Amino acid sequence: MTPPPKFQVHRISNIPHPGPPPIPADQIIQKFTANEDVMKKEYQLYDFSDAVRIEESGNPPSKFTAAGEVYNKPDGQRYFRVTKPPEGTLKSIQFSLEDVHTIMSVPLFVLTTDEVTNYDIQYVGDEKLDELHTYVFRAKPKQLSRKRRFFDGLVWVDDHDFAIVKSYGKFVSEIESEGTKLPFTMFETFRENFQDKYWLPTYTRSDDYIDGAQGDEVHLHLVIHATDFRLSSADAAAPPPKGSSAPGAEAPAKTPHPNRLRQR
Repeated sequence: MTPPPKFQVHRISNIPHPGPPPIPADQIIQKFTANEDVMKKEYQLYDFSDAVRIEESGNPPSKFTAAGEVYNKPDGQRYFRVTKPPEGTLKSIQFSLEDVHTIMSVPLFVLTTDEVTNYDIQYVGDEKLDELHTYVFRAKPKQLSRKRRFFDGLVWVDDHDFAIVKSYGKFVSEIESEGTKLPFTMFETFRENFQDKYWLPTYTRSDDYIDGAQGDEVHLHLVIHATDFRLSSADAAAPPPKGSSAPGAEAPAKTPHPNRLRQR
């Protein structure tokens, strides 16, 4: 009699195992972290306008908007000054000027050569992003801290410039409740190419849900859009407000975010 076929059990891991990239992953990481060092320094040389928009689902839909200027002062610190006071028609939740400053304090995720030592970086595949071909990496903090928040998510690296062009994830700390105290958790940030050299963050968005007054779920969509980048002068005065701003509207600023993809 023919013996029965050998029965084997194969364990399938939930961790993706993509084929290797064209060049070793370690070399890609080395290249894009070096570019992050340059981007971080370049980013600090610019002043820019920043606008916040929150849209709430409903019939009719409602929204909340505010705008300001991020700029450097002679003391070397970065500040955010409101130039368009908050306005809104949101029904399920209210946002204030303080909330605007909180939104603008969302950390800028920069994976520099110094910062990369805090993370486990894993190559998870490649992906077409608009007209770009990118390598995708998973960044997970090795250890959490009570003093700061770390990024936990994915980054997309352009295979031509070896620069991060997109990130998607959340910011975590050792204290589970630590956060922005806003109904947004996951942030997707895009970067835009400047001078055909630097990929600076210019556009961030997030989607989340809250409980509505009728027991239903209300969808909230957040957009933070940075525009009008210009080289700053350490001796320059604060930019004049474009509208009536509330007293005390100036506050230390975050180190940027968003961006748009360059097509080539």
